[in-house]
Amino acid sequence: MAALSNFSFSSSTSPPTFVSSSKTLKLLTSLTKKPSFRLKSRAFAATCSLHSASATTNPPTAQVETFWQWLRDQKVVSPKSPIRPATFPEGLGLVAQRDIAKNEVVLEVPMKFWINPDTVAASEIGSLCSGLKPWISVALFLIREKKKEDSPWRVYLDILPECTDSTVFWSEEELVELQGTQLLSTTLGVKEYVQNEYLKVEEEIILPNKQLFPRPITLDDFLWAFGILRSRAFSRLRGQNLVLIPLADLINHSPGITTEDYAYEIKGAGLFSRDLLFSLRTPVPVKAGEQVLIQYDLNKSNAELALDYGFIESKSDRNAYTLTLEISESDPFFGDKLDIAETNGLGESAYFDIVLGRTLPPAMLQYLRLVALGGTDAFLLESIFRNTIWGHLDLPVSRANEELICRVVRDACKSALSGFHTTIEEDEQLLQGGNLDPRLRIAVGVRAGEKRVLQQINEIFKERELELDELEYYQERRLKDLGLVGEQGDIIFWEPK
Repeated sequence: MAALSNFSFSSSTSPPTFVSSSKTLKLLTSLTKKPSFRLKSRAFAATCSLHSASATTNPPTAQVETFWQWLRDQKVVSPKSPIRPATFPEGLGLVAQRDIAKNEVVLEVPMKFWINPDTVAASEIGSLCSGLKPWISVALFLIREKKKEDSPWRVYLDILPECTDSTVFWSEEELVELQGTQLLSTTLGVKEYVQNEYLKVEEEIILPNKQLFPRPITLDDFLWAFGILRSRAFSRLRGQNLVLIPLADLINHSPGITTEDYAYEIKGAGLFSRDLLFSLRTPVPVKAGEQVLIQYDLNKSNAELALDYGFIESKSDRNAYTLTLEISESDPFFGDKLDIAETNGLGESAYFDIVLGRTLPPAMLQYLRLVALGGTDAFLLESIFRNTIWGHLDLPVSRANEELICRVVRDACKSALSGFHTTIEEDEQLLQGGNLDPRLRIAVGVRAGEKRVLQQINEIFKERELELDELEYYQERRLKDLGLVGEQGDIIFWEPK
């Protein structure tokens, strides 16, 4: 398995959880419903189980050699290339053929060997795909080329896996192990999103143009192409938001590499050339015979790694949980609160990623206090406070307000924890016991991590509850500013002379 930076979808039709890879926990409104284990409409039949076609099942050696020879024939690589394809426990990867220095260029692939929306536009189905989302057009191209025996991309397509350990390929039985997690909800949402896009494309593009799609394209074909793009497409490149780079996309991930800088880029082919090259570097020195690796993304959580690539890491800061705070439309102060939130770069809903071992995200407490504001504290919503209220919300407003946010957050955490079918202790025993197949290890690792984060959030607000009587609130701070409260908190009475 090889994978690179994730690409995102800008369409407003995609579910919000698609980008964040997290089921959100709504606070101060109602909790999200527990997910079901079935999708609407058609079901995905051809899931890839570890007990059959594993993600680490490598293509035959002959196919890899044919691919390597094709690259040499096309002058993509030379006999002196510092790297070549090789098989590893995690699947195909790149091995160093000699010692390679840090930041040395190991591969340069010309633009004519890229697969991107421009490739699709120049193909037989280019006119049909002009109005489609970029990833859908590339997905259709991949599927069509895969089904053509005489495809010029045949040698590359033959080495691509039929699936990965990404959760989008898990069976319903395997997904049961994710019960209670945000990853489960996100996975089902992503699969439903892909299914809806497929049904639309089938109706509008595939069926009306059967002469260009001589072999049926199924929902499972579409999911395969989605998984390939999700795990292998390069993004964040100059002028390229979605591009497959044969050979370069074999490079695997190392948790030990802690920088993403300079691993790959697009650059000009030369002073007098308009052509572009995809350039791949190694961020660390590599000895001959060792695998060449990079860091995929330092900011992804384990849930995101599992969804995109089909693996997780043991680092604590890869464990995260997304809280969604929401201003209810039934709130009598909805308009005022929304105006304040938008003025400060937020909105009716706000998403906060809580990372294990780190402090709460900036603005989370302010937004919480704003959502909970009411009663005698509602005077802060008046227009005269509009330019200063956000600063006031950075500190406790009143005991009632602070107590409310503590209680609601803790209740939400307890409710979320009750949705799991195992305890952290049981998960840790499974992880320590070993002999877990890769997908079960992913499931246990993700659910244990989410529980730890929920417990951390609960502990933060539990400690805050214990400090409620010691905190300084808005009224007291205001009296101090006016010089009406002494150092010990006693009210100063001015006596007439």
